[in-house]
Amino acid sequence: MATSFRKTGASKSRAFLPSGTKHSVQNSQLLVSTGVPSIDVLLGGGIAVGTIFLVEEDVYGSYARILCKYFLAEGIVSQHAVHVSSADRSPAGILRELPASVDESGCLSVSDSSVTSGESDALSIAWRYQNQPKYQSERGIKFGHFYDLSKTMDESCLRNIPTTMFDASEERRHCIAATSDATEHSPCRLMHPLYSKLWESIKSTIGDGQFSTSSTVEERKVLRIVIEALGSPLWGEDDEQYHSLAKFLFYLKGLLRMAYAVALITIPTHLMQDTAIVRRLEHLCDTVVALESFEGSDKMKNPVYRDYNGLFHVRSLPRINSLMTHMPETLKWAFKLRRRKFSIEKLHLPPELSETASRAQGDLSNPASRKSLSRVGERNCQGSSIMAHVKGKPMDALEF
Repeated sequence: MATSFRKTGASKSRAFLPSGTKHSVQNSQLLVSTGVPSIDVLLGGGIAVGTIFLVEEDVYGSYARILCKYFLAEGIVSQHAVHVSSADRSPAGILRELPASVDESGCLSVSDSSVTSGESDALSIAWRYQNQPKYQSERGIKFGHFYDLSKTMDESCLRNIPTTMFDASEERRHCIAATSDATEHSPCRLMHPLYSKLWESIKSTIGDGQFSTSSTVEERKVLRIVIEALGSPLWGEDDEQYHSLAKFLFYLKGLLRMAYAVALITIPTHLMQDTAIVRRLEHLCDTVVALESFEGSDKMKNPVYRDYNGLFHVRSLPRINSLMTHMPETLKWAFKLRRRKFSIEKLHLPPELSETASRAQGDLSNPASRKSLSRVGERNCQGSSIMAHVKGKPMDALEF
Protein backbone atom coordinates (compact mmCIF):
# COMPACT_ATOMS: atom_id res chain seq x y z
CA MET A 1 0.00 0.00 0.00
CA ALA A 2 1.48 3.35 -1.03
CA THR A 3 1.81 6.15 1.49
CA SER A 4 2.38 9.86 1.21
CA PHE A 5 4.42 10.15 4.42
CA ARG A 6 7.56 12.23 4.09
CA LYS A 7 10.13 12.96 6.73
CA THR A 8 10.43 16.73 6.73
CA GLY A 9 10.92 17.45 10.43
CA ALA A 10 14.71 17.61 10.23
CA SER A 11 14.73 20.20 7.44
CA LYS A 12 12.16 22.37 9.20
CA SER A 13 14.02 22.22 12.50
CA ARG A 14 17.27 23.25 10.84
CA ALA A 15 15.56 26.18 9.17
CA PHE A 16 14.82 27.82 12.55
CA LEU A 17 18.24 27.19 14.06
CA PRO A 18 20.64 30.12 14.48
CA SER A 19 23.55 30.18 12.09
CA GLY A 20 26.52 28.10 13.15
CA THR A 21 24.52 25.86 15.51
CA LYS A 22 23.04 22.37 15.52
CA HIS A 23 21.08 20.11 17.82
CA SER A 24 22.85 17.46 19.85
CA VAL A 25 21.91 13.89 18.94
CA GLN A 26 22.03 12.93 22.62
CA ASN A 27 19.93 15.52 24.45
CA SER A 28 18.70 17.91 21.69
CA GLN A 29 20.73 20.71 23.23
CA LEU A 30 21.78 23.56 20.93
CA LEU A 31 25.52 23.31 20.19
CA VAL A 32 28.16 25.61 18.76
CA SER A 33 31.60 24.65 17.50
CA THR A 34 34.80 25.43 19.37
CA GLY A 35 36.64 26.05 16.10
CA VAL A 36 38.71 22.88 16.59
CA PRO A 37 36.89 19.84 15.08
CA SER A 38 38.84 17.35 17.20
CA ILE A 39 37.68 19.07 20.40
CA ASP A 40 34.09 19.08 19.13
CA VAL A 41 34.22 15.32 18.69
CA LEU A 42 35.67 14.92 22.19
CA LEU A 43 32.89 17.02 23.75
CA GLY A 44 30.13 15.13 21.98
CA GLY A 45 29.52 17.54 19.11
CA GLY A 46 30.44 20.96 20.50
CA ILE A 47 29.74 23.38 23.36
CA ALA A 48 26.16 23.69 24.57
CA VAL A 49 24.58 27.14 24.30
CA GLY A 50 23.99 28.68 27.71
CA THR A 51 27.03 27.04 29.35
CA ILE A 52 30.54 27.99 30.48
CA PHE A 53 33.57 26.33 28.89
CA LEU A 54 36.51 26.62 31.31
CA VAL A 55 40.08 26.15 30.10
CA GLU A 56 42.76 25.80 32.77
CA GLU A 57 45.77 27.50 31.24
CA ASP A 58 49.19 26.00 30.76
CA VAL A 59 52.14 27.58 32.57
CA TYR A 60 52.85 30.15 29.87
CA GLY A 61 49.25 30.49 28.67
CA SER A 62 50.21 30.36 24.99
CA TYR A 63 48.08 27.35 24.04
CA ALA A 64 45.04 28.67 25.90
CA ARG A 65 45.25 31.83 23.81
CA ILE A 66 45.20 29.73 20.66
CA LEU A 67 41.94 28.10 21.76
CA CYS A 68 40.47 31.56 22.30
CA LYS A 69 41.50 32.54 18.77
CA TYR A 70 39.81 29.47 17.30
CA PHE A 71 36.68 30.11 19.34
CA LEU A 72 36.43 33.74 18.20
CA ALA A 73 37.28 32.95 14.59
CA GLU A 74 34.50 30.37 14.47
CA GLY A 75 32.11 32.99 15.82
CA ILE A 76 33.11 35.51 13.16
CA VAL A 77 32.67 33.01 10.32
CA SER A 78 29.32 31.85 11.76
CA GLN A 79 28.08 35.46 12.01
CA HIS A 80 27.89 35.38 15.81
CA ALA A 81 28.25 38.41 18.06
CA VAL A 82 31.38 38.44 20.21
CA HIS A 83 32.28 39.88 23.61
CA VAL A 84 36.03 39.92 24.32
CA SER A 85 37.55 40.63 27.76
CA SER A 86 41.20 40.56 28.75
CA ALA A 87 43.56 42.17 31.25
CA ASP A 88 46.80 41.02 29.63
CA ARG A 89 46.22 42.06 26.02
CA SER A 90 44.09 44.56 24.21
CA PRO A 91 40.78 43.04 23.01
CA ALA A 92 41.18 44.88 19.71
CA GLY A 93 44.59 43.27 19.27
CA ILE A 94 43.11 39.84 19.95
CA LEU A 95 40.57 40.33 17.16
CA ARG A 96 43.32 41.39 14.74
CA GLU A 97 45.21 38.11 15.33
CA LEU A 98 42.39 35.70 14.49
CA PRO A 99 43.32 32.90 12.04
CA ALA A 100 41.86 32.90 8.55
CA SER A 101 39.31 30.35 7.45
CA VAL A 102 40.26 27.89 4.71
CA ASP A 103 36.74 26.61 4.05
CA GLU A 104 34.76 27.63 1.03
CA SER A 105 31.77 28.65 3.14
CA GLY A 106 33.85 30.84 5.44
CA CYS A 107 35.33 34.30 5.03
CA LEU A 108 38.13 33.67 2.55
CA SER A 109 39.68 37.12 2.51
CA VAL A 110 43.02 37.05 4.33
CA SER A 111 45.85 39.48 4.73
CA ASP A 112 48.05 37.35 2.48
CA SER A 113 45.70 35.89 -0.11
CA SER A 114 48.41 34.65 -2.47
CA VAL A 115 48.20 30.88 -2.16
CA THR A 116 50.31 28.85 -4.53
CA SER A 117 49.38 25.45 -5.81
CA GLY A 118 52.05 23.83 -3.67
CA GLU A 119 50.66 25.38 -0.47
CA SER A 120 47.08 24.33 -1.16
CA ASP A 121 45.68 21.55 1.01
CA ALA A 122 43.53 20.18 -1.81
CA LEU A 123 44.07 16.59 -2.87
CA SER A 124 45.69 16.79 -6.28
CA ILE A 125 45.58 13.06 -6.98
CA ALA A 126 42.20 12.01 -5.60
CA TRP A 127 40.39 15.07 -7.00
CA ARG A 128 36.99 13.45 -6.45
CA TYR A 129 37.46 13.63 -2.66
CA GLN A 130 38.35 17.34 -2.40
CA ASN A 131 34.87 18.35 -1.22
CA GLN A 132 34.48 15.53 1.26
CA PRO A 133 34.33 16.56 4.96
CA LYS A 134 37.36 15.70 7.10
CA TYR A 135 35.19 14.76 10.07
CA GLN A 136 31.91 12.88 10.05
CA SER A 137 28.97 15.02 11.15
CA GLU A 138 25.51 14.03 12.21
CA ARG A 139 22.86 13.76 9.48
CA GLY A 140 25.19 15.19 6.86
CA ILE A 141 25.17 18.68 8.42
CA LYS A 142 28.38 20.61 7.90
CA PHE A 143 29.41 21.93 11.30
CA GLY A 144 32.51 23.91 12.15
CA HIS A 145 35.27 25.26 9.95
CA PHE A 146 39.00 24.87 9.49
CA TYR A 147 41.56 27.61 10.00
CA ASP A 148 45.13 28.38 9.06
CA LEU A 149 47.25 29.78 11.89
CA SER A 150 49.86 31.07 9.46
CA LYS A 151 47.40 33.65 8.05
CA THR A 152 45.29 36.26 9.77
CA MET A 153 41.67 37.06 9.10
CA ASP A 154 40.98 40.20 7.11
CA GLU A 155 39.45 43.14 8.95
CA SER A 156 36.57 43.23 6.47
CA CYS A 157 35.20 40.07 8.07
CA LEU A 158 34.60 41.99 11.32
CA ARG A 159 32.68 44.91 9.86
CA ASN A 160 29.19 43.40 10.12
CA ILE A 161 29.82 41.52 13.38
CA PRO A 162 28.49 43.06 16.63
CA THR A 163 31.62 43.33 18.81
CA THR A 164 31.92 44.37 22.45
CA MET A 165 35.34 44.81 24.04
CA PHE A 166 36.14 45.04 27.75
CA ASP A 167 39.73 46.08 28.47
CA ALA A 168 40.23 45.19 32.13
CA SER A 169 43.53 47.10 32.38
CA GLU A 170 41.87 50.34 31.28
CA GLU A 171 38.81 49.74 33.45
CA ARG A 172 40.99 49.08 36.45
CA ARG A 173 42.74 52.45 36.19
CA HIS A 174 39.56 54.46 36.57
CA CYS A 175 37.56 51.81 38.38
CA ILE A 176 34.74 53.36 40.38
CA ALA A 177 33.04 51.37 43.10
CA ALA A 178 30.18 49.61 41.39
CA THR A 179 28.38 49.11 44.67
CA SER A 180 27.39 52.77 44.85
CA ASP A 181 24.87 52.54 41.99
CA ALA A 182 23.87 48.92 42.66
CA THR A 183 20.58 48.04 44.24
CA GLU A 184 20.24 46.08 47.43
CA HIS A 185 19.63 42.76 45.67
CA SER A 186 22.12 43.31 42.82
CA PRO A 187 24.96 40.76 42.47
CA CYS A 188 27.40 43.64 41.95
CA ARG A 189 27.38 44.37 45.66
CA LEU A 190 28.90 40.96 46.38
CA MET A 191 31.78 40.96 43.89
CA HIS A 192 35.04 42.70 43.18
CA PRO A 193 34.39 46.08 41.45
CA LEU A 194 36.16 44.96 38.26
CA TYR A 195 34.14 41.74 38.16
CA SER A 196 31.00 43.78 38.74
CA LYS A 197 31.77 45.94 35.72
CA LEU A 198 32.44 42.89 33.59
CA TRP A 199 29.18 41.26 34.69
CA GLU A 200 27.24 44.44 33.94
CA SER A 201 28.91 44.69 30.52
CA ILE A 202 27.89 41.13 29.62
CA LYS A 203 24.37 41.68 30.94
CA SER A 204 23.91 44.87 28.90
CA THR A 205 25.27 43.15 25.79
CA ILE A 206 22.74 40.34 26.17
CA GLY A 207 19.92 42.82 26.72
CA ASP A 208 20.83 45.29 23.95
CA GLY A 209 21.53 42.55 21.42
CA GLN A 210 18.30 40.69 22.26
CA PHE A 211 20.12 37.46 23.04
CA SER A 212 17.81 36.66 25.92
CA THR A 213 15.46 33.70 25.60
CA SER A 214 12.52 35.94 26.48
CA SER A 215 13.15 38.40 23.63
CA THR A 216 11.27 38.03 20.35
CA VAL A 217 13.37 38.51 17.21
CA GLU A 218 12.96 37.60 13.56
CA GLU A 219 16.40 36.00 13.25
CA ARG A 220 18.03 34.48 16.31
CA LYS A 221 21.75 35.10 16.88
CA VAL A 222 24.28 33.66 19.31
CA LEU A 223 26.67 35.62 21.52
CA ARG A 224 30.19 34.28 22.10
CA ILE A 225 31.96 35.52 25.24
CA VAL A 226 35.72 35.17 25.71
CA ILE A 227 37.45 36.12 28.98
CA GLU A 228 41.22 35.63 29.03
CA ALA A 229 43.26 34.88 32.16
CA LEU A 230 40.40 35.55 34.56
CA GLY A 231 41.58 35.56 38.16
CA SER A 232 45.16 36.50 37.33
CA PRO A 233 46.99 39.22 39.31
CA LEU A 234 46.28 41.63 36.43
CA TRP A 235 42.60 41.51 37.40
CA GLY A 236 43.54 42.67 40.90
CA GLU A 237 42.88 39.22 42.32
CA ASP A 238 44.52 37.74 45.39
CA ASP A 239 43.98 34.77 47.67
CA GLU A 240 41.37 36.62 49.70
CA GLN A 241 39.31 37.64 46.66
CA TYR A 242 39.05 34.25 44.94
CA HIS A 243 35.67 33.95 46.62
CA SER A 244 34.63 36.98 44.57
CA LEU A 245 35.68 35.11 41.42
CA ALA A 246 33.50 32.16 42.44
CA LYS A 247 30.55 34.52 42.89
CA PHE A 248 31.17 35.99 39.46
CA LEU A 249 31.07 32.56 37.83
CA PHE A 250 27.92 31.68 39.75
CA TYR A 251 26.02 34.78 38.58
CA LEU A 252 27.42 34.50 35.06
CA LYS A 253 26.18 30.92 34.83
CA GLY A 254 22.69 32.01 35.82
CA LEU A 255 22.82 34.80 33.25
CA LEU A 256 23.85 32.46 30.42
CA ARG A 257 21.13 29.93 31.25
CA MET A 258 18.55 32.48 30.11
CA ALA A 259 20.35 33.62 26.95
CA TYR A 260 21.55 32.38 23.59
CA ALA A 261 25.15 32.84 24.66
CA VAL A 262 28.18 30.70 25.42
CA ALA A 263 31.34 31.68 27.32
CA LEU A 264 34.92 30.47 27.04
CA ILE A 265 36.97 31.43 30.09
CA THR A 266 40.66 30.76 30.68
CA ILE A 267 41.94 30.75 34.26
CA PRO A 268 45.60 30.33 35.35
CA THR A 269 44.86 27.73 38.02
CA HIS A 270 48.57 26.98 38.42
CA LEU A 271 48.89 30.32 40.24
CA MET A 272 46.35 29.30 42.87
CA GLN A 273 47.85 27.73 45.95
CA ASP A 274 44.65 26.26 47.39
CA THR A 275 43.34 23.28 45.42
CA ALA A 276 39.96 23.57 47.13
CA ILE A 277 39.40 26.91 45.38
CA VAL A 278 40.28 25.34 42.04
CA ARG A 279 37.77 22.54 42.59
CA ARG A 280 35.11 25.10 43.54
CA LEU A 281 35.70 27.03 40.31
CA GLU A 282 35.51 23.80 38.31
CA HIS A 283 32.15 22.90 39.87
CA LEU A 284 30.75 26.30 38.91
CA CYS A 285 31.50 25.68 35.22
CA ASP A 286 29.90 23.17 32.85
CA THR A 287 32.78 21.92 30.69
CA VAL A 288 36.29 21.95 32.15
CA VAL A 289 39.53 21.03 30.38
CA ALA A 290 43.15 21.59 31.37
CA LEU A 291 46.24 22.13 29.24
CA GLU A 292 49.57 20.71 30.42
CA SER A 293 52.49 21.90 28.33
CA PHE A 294 55.72 19.91 28.02
CA GLU A 295 57.85 23.05 27.78
CA GLY A 296 60.36 23.14 30.62
CA SER A 297 59.32 19.74 32.01
CA ASP A 298 60.93 16.28 32.02
CA LYS A 299 58.15 14.91 29.81
CA MET A 300 59.63 16.84 26.91
CA LYS A 301 62.54 14.36 26.85
CA ASN A 302 60.28 11.31 27.00
CA PRO A 303 60.22 9.58 23.59
CA VAL A 304 56.55 8.69 24.12
CA TYR A 305 55.59 12.38 23.90
CA ARG A 306 58.00 13.42 21.17
CA ASP A 307 55.18 14.01 18.64
CA TYR A 308 53.11 16.21 20.99
CA ASN A 309 53.37 19.57 22.72
CA GLY A 310 51.35 18.71 25.80
CA LEU A 311 48.52 16.77 27.42
CA PHE A 312 44.83 17.63 27.15
CA HIS A 313 43.03 16.72 30.39
CA VAL A 314 39.23 16.47 30.55
CA ARG A 315 38.15 17.53 34.03
CA SER A 316 34.37 17.72 33.64
CA LEU A 317 31.70 17.27 30.97
CA PRO A 318 28.19 18.76 31.23
CA ARG A 319 25.01 16.86 32.02
CA ILE A 320 22.31 18.99 30.42
CA ASN A 321 18.76 17.74 29.86
CA SER A 322 19.93 14.21 30.68
CA LEU A 323 21.04 12.07 33.60
CA MET A 324 24.19 10.84 31.87
CA THR A 325 26.94 12.82 30.19
CA HIS A 326 28.74 12.10 26.96
CA MET A 327 31.72 9.83 27.55
CA PRO A 328 34.57 9.94 25.02
CA GLU A 329 36.37 6.82 23.88
CA THR A 330 39.31 7.54 26.15
CA LEU A 331 40.37 10.16 28.68
CA LYS A 332 44.01 10.20 27.54
CA TRP A 333 44.47 12.97 25.01
CA ALA A 334 47.42 15.02 23.81
CA PHE A 335 47.62 18.17 21.71
CA LYS A 336 50.13 19.26 19.14
CA LEU A 337 50.70 22.58 17.45
CA ARG A 338 51.94 22.81 13.92
CA ARG A 339 52.58 25.84 11.77
CA ARG A 340 49.09 25.84 10.34
CA LYS A 341 46.80 24.15 12.85
CA PHE A 342 46.20 23.02 16.42
CA SER A 343 44.67 19.61 17.08
CA ILE A 344 44.27 16.99 19.78
CA GLU A 345 44.71 13.26 19.34
CA LYS A 346 44.33 10.10 21.36
CA LEU A 347 47.38 9.27 23.42
CA HIS A 348 48.25 5.56 23.16
CA LEU A 349 51.06 4.27 25.36
CA PRO A 350 52.84 1.14 24.06
CA PRO A 351 52.96 -1.91 26.37
CA GLU A 352 56.13 -2.28 28.43
CA LEU A 353 57.84 -5.51 27.37
CA SER A 354 61.29 -6.80 28.15
CA GLU A 355 63.88 -7.33 25.44
CA THR A 356 63.71 -11.14 25.75
CA ALA A 357 59.94 -11.23 25.52
CA SER A 358 59.87 -8.88 22.55
CA ARG A 359 62.42 -11.00 20.70
CA ALA A 360 60.64 -14.25 21.53
CA GLN A 361 57.32 -12.89 20.36
CA GLY A 362 58.75 -11.32 17.23
CA ASP A 363 58.19 -14.22 14.81
CA LEU A 364 56.09 -17.17 15.95
CA SER A 365 56.49 -18.87 12.58
CA ASN A 366 60.19 -19.37 13.27
CA PRO A 367 60.90 -22.75 14.95
CA ALA A 368 63.68 -21.18 17.01
CA SER A 369 61.23 -18.63 18.42
CA ARG A 370 58.72 -21.33 19.34
CA LYS A 371 61.47 -23.34 21.01
CA SER A 372 62.64 -20.33 23.05
CA LEU A 373 59.05 -19.64 24.13
CA SER A 374 58.66 -23.25 25.28
CA ARG A 375 61.88 -23.01 27.32
CA VAL A 376 60.67 -19.82 28.97
CA GLY A 377 57.38 -21.55 29.83
CA GLU A 378 59.20 -24.56 31.32
CA ARG A 379 61.38 -22.34 33.51
CA ASN A 380 58.33 -20.46 34.74
CA CYS A 381 56.56 -23.74 35.60
CA GLN A 382 59.62 -25.07 37.43
CA GLY A 383 59.94 -21.87 39.39
CA SER A 384 56.28 -21.98 40.38
CA SER A 385 56.56 -25.59 41.60
CA ILE A 386 59.69 -24.82 43.65
CA MET A 387 58.01 -21.85 45.32
CA ALA A 388 54.94 -23.93 46.08
CA HIS A 389 57.14 -26.64 47.66
CA VAL A 390 59.20 -24.17 49.68
CA LYS A 391 56.25 -22.14 50.93
CA GLY A 392 55.49 -22.83 54.59
CA LYS A 393 58.90 -24.33 55.52
CA PRO A 394 61.39 -22.60 57.81
CA MET A 395 64.71 -21.43 56.42
CA ASP A 396 66.79 -24.01 58.33
CA ALA A 397 64.73 -26.87 56.86
CA LEU A 398 65.56 -25.99 53.29
CA GLU A 399 68.15 -28.08 51.48
CA PHE A 400 70.23 -26.52 48.72
